[in-house]
Amino acid sequence: MNSATVRNLLVRGMLAGLGAGALALIVAYFLGEPNVDSAIGFEESHAAAHEHEVELVSRSLQSTAGLATGVLIYGVAFGGIAALAYCFALGRIGRFSPRATALLLSGAALLTVYVVPFLKYPANPPAVGNPDSIGKRTTLYLLMMVLSVLLAIAAVIVGKRLAPGWGTWYATVVAVLGFVVVIGSAYAFLPAVNEVPGDFPAALLWRFRLSALALQITLWGGFGLLFGELAQRLLHPKPATVSAGTAAAAPR
Repeated sequence: MNSATVRNLLVRGMLAGLGAGALALIVAYFLGEPNVDSAIGFEESHAAAHEHEVELVSRSLQSTAGLATGVLIYGVAFGGIAALAYCFALGRIGRFSPRATALLLSGAALLTVYVVPFLKYPANPPAVGNPDSIGKRTTLYLLMMVLSVLLAIAAVIVGKRLAPGWGTWYATVVAVLGFVVVIGSAYAFLPAVNEVPGDFPAALLWRFRLSALALQITLWGGFGLLFGELAQRLLHPKPATVSAGTAAAAPR
């Protein structure tokens, strides 16, 4: 793949990331922010009297302009990174069309980068978690994410090497089972984190985690659809059609 094609795909990836970020922003605002407000209300109601910190940025600004800026910038950045990964993966993971490759890559990234770590260390709203352990929790989450990505890459390599002798179906089954077994072992051996207060509403915690998952599904799914369409049009453009009138008027 030449540098001009990579550059064009990078630009399209950033544009697709911006579009996916806009979709994720809608989900974050209408599904996520009400749960964040409820969690903040719970935290404030349990805070000691007269123990109020001065807000440098108001909550209304955080939930509107701040949220939009963060999500959209993140969408553009992750879209560029995903486009570069797409350039490397195209043609190496199977004979898929550019559109199908984008969807497959987005689904695999959603699973390995977010879902697998999320199942072990799910997202928590405000008022959940000890501030003193944030460094430890962040380290464990990043460790789980890196392990998931590396194991997914290893599973793809193993599957491709087994495919000539075992066939694509059995090679895929073995690779997936190996990934599940090793990830399950990591779940068992890595320390658990349980810092949810006993009186925190279970329904609120569940809604917050579902909204966090919905945001990521929207972001990655939207990117896969948008970028797949843009990549398909760039790499496999439709041939120009000649109208009947033009064909008749053409010199013979």
